[in-house]
Amino acid sequence: MLEGQPALVTGANSGIGRAVALGLAASGADIVINYIVDQPAAEEVAHAIEAKGRRAIVIKADVSNESDVQAMYAQAISHFSTLHVIVANAGLQRDAAIDEMTLEQWNKVIGVNLTGQFLCAREAVREFKRRGVVESVSRAAGKLIMMSSVHQEIPWAGHANYAASKGGIMQLMRSIAQELAPFAIRVNGVAPGAIRTPINRSAWDTPDAYRSLMTLVPYKRIGEPDDIAHAVAWLASDLSDYLTGATMFVDGGMTLYPGFATGG
Repeated sequence: MLEGQPALVTGANSGIGRAVALGLAASGADIVINYIVDQPAAEEVAHAIEAKGRRAIVIKADVSNESDVQAMYAQAISHFSTLHVIVANAGLQRDAAIDEMTLEQWNKVIGVNLTGQFLCAREAVREFKRRGVVESVSRAAGKLIMMSSVHQEIPWAGHANYAASKGGIMQLMRSIAQELAPFAIRVNGVAPGAIRTPINRSAWDTPDAYRSLMTLVPYKRIGEPDDIAHAVAWLASDLSDYLTGATMFVDGGMTLYPGFATGG
């Protein structure tokens, strides 16, 4: 589905980003693997992609740093000639009660999770507009997929910076989707629920924790990184060509507010 469409995935050395990079490669894309820490893990992803018969390049860049992002795009475009798919996935948490949260904790989360998505989107759009539609490759000039969270909708006490960043991603995505649709550039979001990744290990790595987590998930299983990868691959393909400005919730029903299933 994605042959001839190089893709850049930020935060691709672990968790959801790793699964997305491998999933896009399985769909035929060559991959730019962005990371900020743990180069060996990023290189391992590259080797796995090459084992699938696709090409891969590893680039270290802090997505909250403008010059880093610009240099990353320049290197990626120089290597692959262009980019057709961008998955703005990099994100982090710095949790604290609101009256104990430091400005550094707030700025770090907003900088990576929200400003990082803006910077990656801006550089992507510049390349998509420059190249335009290549009809033999894709019906769209480019596909931008922005990783959000169920917490763009569900408040999260003790995580105000994270929830605010994800709410911001939702409106950033919708606003630029509206702006870019006339250029045949599609912009969509993916909002994972509880996914088995290192960032939330404490929520699922013991039987008691898992049982507690399942009270929030009507489908009664934790999501796997591949669940997100499958959604991203579909959004990146022409199978979803008429879809833009939408958030796909991949959450086992978490946003159905299961506590209200019996009347609240």
